[in-house]
Amino acid sequence: MAEGRTSAGGQRRDESTDLGVLAGRLLFSVQGELFRRLHREGFDDIAPRHGAVLAYLRADGIRATELARLSGQHKQVVGKNVDELEALGYVERRPDPVDRRAKLLVPTERGLREMRRADAIMAEIGERHRRRLGPEAYARFLENLRSVVEHQREAEESAGSS
Repeated sequence: MAEGRTSAGGQRRDESTDLGVLAGRLLFSVQGELFRRLHREGFDDIAPRHGAVLAYLRADGIRATELARLSGQHKQVVGKNVDELEALGYVERRPDPVDRRAKLLVPTERGLREMRRADAIMAEIGERHRRRLGPEAYARFLENLRSVVEHQREAEESAGSS
């Protein structure tokens, strides 16, 4: 069995079937490739931690509270990342036209360029896996993964409200 933690009975769990380990490996590997490629293309001032904002940023803007909800990150973490991305020239804060008291985070020109490149890189990564698994198997994989993510988030929200 692969290296890992031991259970109360001394048996190790199988990392090849551990959902958290597999999800983490996928996240870190995809994130690593994405940011290596972005760095080579001139976006070398951003880090994987900024992904909590950049992955959910919209061209027409988004509120920080919505970024936190979508990314599953605490508002303070999102706020710190937004501050850093604003200082780096990727986003700017603008008044929300719907509620002037609220702020929208809007990508700058540099932010829009990064978004386009990140989207293209992620599409290439997805296409590589689609070719490897086959279109039907890859579509089922994505459908099942979305279902697991939704179910986990619902369970977490349920536990948090109890």
